[in-house]
Amino acid sequence: MHELVQTVLTSEEKTALRELVDALSALDKRYFLRNEIIQAFADYCVSSQKPAYFFYSSSLAKLIDYTHEIILEEEATWFVVRPRMGSQEVWRLEANLSNFERMTPQALLDVIDCLVNRYQPHILEVDFSPFYHGSPRISDPRNIGQGLGFLNRYLCTQVRTDPEYWIEVLLDVLHQRSYDGIPLLINDRINSSRRLAKQVKHALHFLNERPPNEPYEKFRFDLQELGFEPGWGNTASRVRDTLELVDRLIDSPEPAILEAFFSRVPSVFRVVLVSIHGWISQEGALGRRETAGQVIYVLEQARHLENKLQEEIKLAGLDVLGIQPQVIILTRLIPNCEGTLCNLRLEKVEQTENAWILRVPFAEFNPSVTQNWISKYEIWPYLETFALDAERELLTQFRGYHPDLIIGNYSDGILVAFLLARRLKVTQCNIAHSLEKPKHLFSNLYWQELEDKYNFSVQYTADLIGMNAADFIITSTYQEIVGTPDTLGQYESYKCFTMPQLYHVVDGIDLFSPKFNMVPPGVNDSIFFPYTQTLDRDITVSKRVQDLLFTQEDSQILGHLDNQSKRPIFAVGAMTSIDNLAGLAECFGKSQELQERCNLIIVTDKLHPHEATNSEEAAEIERLHNIINEYNLDGHIRWIGIHLPIADLGEAYRIIGDFAGIFVHFASFEAFGRTIIEAMSSGLPTFATQFGGSLEIIEDGDDGFHLNPTDLEGTAKTILNFINQCDGYLEHWYKMSEWAIQRIHNKYNWQLHTKQLLLLAKIYSFWNFVNQESGEARCRYLETLFHLLYKPRAEKILEQHMQR
Repeated sequence: MHELVQTVLTSEEKTALRELVDALSALDKRYFLRNEIIQAFADYCVSSQKPAYFFYSSSLAKLIDYTHEIILEEEATWFVVRPRMGSQEVWRLEANLSNFERMTPQALLDVIDCLVNRYQPHILEVDFSPFYHGSPRISDPRNIGQGLGFLNRYLCTQVRTDPEYWIEVLLDVLHQRSYDGIPLLINDRINSSRRLAKQVKHALHFLNERPPNEPYEKFRFDLQELGFEPGWGNTASRVRDTLELVDRLIDSPEPAILEAFFSRVPSVFRVVLVSIHGWISQEGALGRRETAGQVIYVLEQARHLENKLQEEIKLAGLDVLGIQPQVIILTRLIPNCEGTLCNLRLEKVEQTENAWILRVPFAEFNPSVTQNWISKYEIWPYLETFALDAERELLTQFRGYHPDLIIGNYSDGILVAFLLARRLKVTQCNIAHSLEKPKHLFSNLYWQELEDKYNFSVQYTADLIGMNAADFIITSTYQEIVGTPDTLGQYESYKCFTMPQLYHVVDGIDLFSPKFNMVPPGVNDSIFFPYTQTLDRDITVSKRVQDLLFTQEDSQILGHLDNQSKRPIFAVGAMTSIDNLAGLAECFGKSQELQERCNLIIVTDKLHPHEATNSEEAAEIERLHNIINEYNLDGHIRWIGIHLPIADLGEAYRIIGDFAGIFVHFASFEAFGRTIIEAMSSGLPTFATQFGGSLEIIEDGDDGFHLNPTDLEGTAKTILNFINQCDGYLEHWYKMSEWAIQRIHNKYNWQLHTKQLLLLAKIYSFWNFVNQESGEARCRYLETLFHLLYKPRAEKILEQHMQR
């Protein structure tokens, strides 16, 4: 980076840099973000009549390309540059361009505080970097999010370096395996690494003499004499294959062998999925507008996780011992449940033998608040006591035994997972779903103005605690961690930031830590299956849903279609500015050709402003009404403001497929995109926002298309190009449909997800066992932040609630 800047400052480009800074200064603002910087540079190149190469390949162009923020001061210009993914540097250029100096994050945060007139000397600094020093760390940013593979390679290298020590460690871990007092894997007859190696050879010789399909119970006692307890397999061949992995691991440790061995070891029996802010049920309540995607995710994950654990236990030969896995979704009990089952303590998860929704009420600090559903922005004061109460309830359900894995969902569930995992000494996994900070631009800078509505000071503190407490973090995409070359990732936005007059985050998270793992979710293929599977479709449901989409008249439906045979454009979402359904309607309204060739069908859960739960939602509903009226869209649009049961939604996608329609996801930002994979799984060619996770779901032009929701004309052109291709070559739509189906089937399924999740739990539990000392220091620091920063801010929310 320094060489690049020196090239600029020692060449004719120095004058261009000075003129660019002057041009920025003339704009009467001091803080510029990446898109503003690039636009200013483009405008400068045009006004100065620079040749094309200067904008694309000059040294100054490369500097501008790396720059994500510029801050102007009278005596200097500050550059926040990102020379590679996941890494930022701060540079200060003196006003006379005589010196370009690398600066510390602390200096930058002070400057930003001054920018908003909230500088405070000696402010508290939050810095997690000391707790990651000396830990294994990914070096290549392209490998971020592949922590499991990295950790496997690291562990195998350590085993080869000091095999006797590491085999002793493995022996200790195997000795500790048990279930409700039943010893598993090995007993006291094997008391050293040499003894382990010797007995494995004896056991393999013994097993080679047995019929491959002979049940484990037939030779169980023979293996116990050799030192091996249940858990190696349910047949002679399965036990032999598992012990051969141990034999190979001792002789020649390789990552694939280590992974295969741990995948077979039965060490996870009880799992808790924490999803706090409620409205989790299987009948009539799949979350509120702000939580529906998370609730569907958690229910599907619990169902498939329990099924996978049942399968693993049978393959390990433990089902004959009466060993039964248990999965619990931990959420809050809501007394005023509005006709749902959310006031029941226990609810069994469908299609499982032993998965349950366990609901625990909030302590009644103020019954008028805690008896009802509470927004995710106001839930914070109740989480600590909830965690204590939940611990007692969980231990009751588990008959006094601790869970093996706790998975926290979203910021509040992750904080509770941290409190529970810390007390119960359990492996913790985080799934953020969607971090709030990157969705609200400058919300950390102006947190004081936003505090009454959003309580961001509490949530961002909870996020920092949760992400650093986790033993491993699951993300759906790479960009969720470190973004793209042009944008910061969600986790990356927590790396370095200021909460003026509260604290500075000097180093909030190590993005190169192997704790990050990309494990995308699946789609429920019993609901979201291809439209071509006609035998699996209910004719009665199909007719009812088709009438709803195209012809039914209702007070919750707006608009009619003059020509129902036109190709439908389908969209599903919430009435928020982020989901941007009004933006899609405006794009449709501005394109006469789209209106002539397509119908627009929008499904939301509300139609009228008075139904809104907050002012933002009401404004967005009003905006969509205004756009429909402004562009005279009646006759071309249907707006269904009805919450569809999930089975009906699945059929709605297929009905659109019957009409060779398309699905458009026009969000201004999307962390992942559940509806995207639902639509593609149903066979709809899909057009989705380029801002967020859909960049990795869709391969642009192959199985779908990326859209820029800020470019309405470009969006219409992309859709029309596809329609023209379909009209010119009738098979084109069907080919794109099939490619979309195969993409989701091969990459986004719950069987792959749960297999990888359990492997992660086993490997990271082993890693925690050998890395306890450094983990304890980090947890002490997190507890300090919890009591010093989180609790005082959460108590202020409680005071406000008590005054209601």
